Amino acid sequence: MNKRLFLTLLSLSLVISLFGIKHTAQAAGSFSDVGASHRAMEEIYYLATGGIAQGSASNEFQPGKIMTRAEAATFIGRALGLDGTKRSTGFTDVGSEMFASGYIQSAAEKGILSGYKGGDFRPYQTVTRGEMAVMISKAFGYKHDGKLSVAAASLKSRGIAQGKTDGSFGADESIIRADFAVFLARAINPQLRLKDNTVEFNKTYWINAGDFLNVRTGPSHEYEKVGSVLKDEQVLSAFEIGGWHYIKHGSLEGFVNGYYLRDTAEAKPAVDSRLENQVIVIDPGHGGSDPGATGYGLREKDVVLDTSLRLNELFKQTPFKSRMTRSTDIFITLNGRVSYAKSAGADAFISIHANAAGGTGTETYYYNSAYRNPNSADSRLLATKIQNRLVHAWGLRDRGVKHGNFHVIRENTMPAVLVELGFIDRKTDSEKLGSSYWRNAAAKAIYLGTLDYYKAKGYDVDSLYDVAK
Repeated sequence: MNKRLFLTLLSLSLVISLFGIKHTAQAAGSFSDVGASHRAMEEIYYLATGGIAQGSASNEFQPGKIMTRAEAATFIGRALGLDGTKRSTGFTDVGSEMFASGYIQSAAEKGILSGYKGGDFRPYQTVTRGEMAVMISKAFGYKHDGKLSVAAASLKSRGIAQGKTDGSFGADESIIRADFAVFLARAINPQLRLKDNTVEFNKTYWINAGDFLNVRTGPSHEYEKVGSVLKDEQVLSAFEIGGWHYIKHGSLEGFVNGYYLRDTAEAKPAVDSRLENQVIVIDPGHGGSDPGATGYGLREKDVVLDTSLRLNELFKQTPFKSRMTRSTDIFITLNGRVSYAKSAGADAFISIHANAAGGTGTETYYYNSAYRNPNSADSRLLATKIQNRLVHAWGLRDRGVKHGNFHVIRENTMPAVLVELGFIDRKTDSEKLGSSYWRNAAAKAIYLGTLDYYKAKGYDVDSLYDVAK
């Protein structure tokens, strides 16, 4: 696809998202302060489509606001598919509950960002254009030598950035969110750059999908499909972002999921191409003003959110489309959770909770009535597979798979389950609920149980089990 045609299609899709179709929560709906005439409209909505750039609660992007280091870490982390789960960091001024703690720690571990003497990160310090150049150069593997001037030259040579009217790069000037979005979008997608032919397609792969592989405008399933390549066809790759490769096949250029590529001409067992259309909605119970059950200093809403975020990170490494009813500490009504799952076109709904009232053990619920939920049989199958994996992983008492008259599984119309990890007010259970190790084990168990369910339904998921190792 040539650059002009790509930009035409992208502009059309952005206009549709601006004035018509709304996407899932926090995705590329219209920002009230970024209209069709805004100079950075294409790049901002390009990032928003992939969930990289998000607005405020008032649906504003705040394009003129100065970018902070925490925001930069978040944008880059989402673009690269880094682990954004909030957690403890190596910086004295970034606590585990800080909104960008996960992305800051992940970026630091990969050498993309670093702190200052004394162990500070200074998350709310503003970012300069020169610092932006170094961040993006480190993130995408461009030459920088730790120098602003070298990093700036790398961006300019690739058509990602250009100098100021006075001939300088303006390295010491603070950068606003709109400009950061522009540079990041151009780094991701060469077809948004100021120059043509800025990448070299120097790696050869073959399509390892069932019949064909979709090619998209960006590195996630959220982006528009621009074409497809047949099984066993050869493609050339220029670079990889978060498991997605920017490839060329004839005149077609775009992103494909790396799970569907192989590095030899000899055919391997294909990844099931149907999985790309399967939507998994993860529902962390409670949140915001509703803490859920409590015990031993723990709050249910925190435990299940952390577990859910870890589960989401696992699904993000697969062809599945994973969604979360909440990814932060906010309150969502029961009706809102069901409505979200239905609007997302969910093929499976997994609500995660912690129990209370003095018992012990793990149990998983489904709603046993085809009248209310036509997928009650599949709900039971999903519940059984997840329960088996959780009991094996955690070693708590097996309380079984049960019918439960819970709103989120009763009112949903897709296979839906509600998992009770353990009893937060029982010491043995609470010790696991309060441990990041055991929460990670729970996330892996739910992930593996979901794969077991899909395998039982006839999908080829064998190659995806390794994700949880």
